Amino acid sequence: MSLGFIWVLAGSATLGAIGSFLINQRLMPVLQRFALARPNARSSHTVPTPQGGGIGVLLACIPAFIASTPPDWPTGSTPWPFAPLAFGAALLAVLGAIDDLRPLPVLPRLAAQILAGALGLISAGATSDTSIIGMPGWLSLPLAGIGLIWFVNLTNFMDGIDGITVAEFMPMLGVLVVLTLLGVFDPGAGLIAAGLFGGLAGFAPFNRHVARLFLGDVGSLAIGLIAGSLLLQLALAGHLAAALILPLYYLADATMTLACRLRRGERITQAHRTHFYQRATDLGWRVPAITRTILVTNFGLGFLSIAAAVTTNIAQHLGLLIAAGALTGWLLRRLSRAPAS
Repeated sequence: MSLGFIWVLAGSATLGAIGSFLINQRLMPVLQRFALARPNARSSHTVPTPQGGGIGVLLACIPAFIASTPPDWPTGSTPWPFAPLAFGAALLAVLGAIDDLRPLPVLPRLAAQILAGALGLISAGATSDTSIIGMPGWLSLPLAGIGLIWFVNLTNFMDGIDGITVAEFMPMLGVLVVLTLLGVFDPGAGLIAAGLFGGLAGFAPFNRHVARLFLGDVGSLAIGLIAGSLLLQLALAGHLAAALILPLYYLADATMTLACRLRRGERITQAHRTHFYQRATDLGWRVPAITRTILVTNFGLGFLSIAAAVTTNIAQHLGLLIAAGALTGWLLRRLSRAPAS
């Protein structure tokens, strides 16, 4: 198992780096003409930057999806249990690519996200009998679907400064790989986590500050679906606390920002720059310092998540959730203040 993970990690990282390099070198004229993210009053970058780096990241995941075939197939399993997730991610990637070129109306985007979310639920193993925290399936399933669609969107919302998606998702995916090696997480899902980890690792050098390439919607939407589905599968496997702890910073920043905007009566479909990490740039934070602080916090959340996954004690789960909440609260408070001189 560990050898397979090493091959997937190495292969996906190589493919991610090659894909990002080729996009950066060969497709740059096209991206600069049709998919250029230009600075504006709501953006957090100052240099026009091509989008489309997510293409290389997603292509790097293909070997992982292929390798996720259960070892006992064809005797007792479907050949590719994560095929629905792959189709859902491809759908969102195509939708995102179109949106990067020409902004789409809200309804087509939402319809595609609902379909992709349903495919993600299937791969995560959610059914009409699924119960979360004792809730009946008729309530748990739609709540899980709404949560997954929200995670797709918040991943897109939070991808607003150089390196932030890498700083958020690489620790998260790395923890899922560790949990797989510990026998806590599904091996096929762990391979996909390893593939996405490697793809982001190959993309990271091109997205570090000052970024030469952005993920674009083509990458952020699909990455949100894949990671969200994996987290849901972890929760359905009996590790809800671990699944909540891993993405807690993104959940807190995006959800609190949305709640504040709704309270102020703002149009939530309109672009803005009121996330905690965005306000930190207005307070004088340098982008590398923001992403570094988020990265360190996510390492802490990762350790707490592993601790939650390897214990079945409810009291310990509550304690770890409180600790994760305190750590996330510290980060949000830190980003709300001017950097130390």
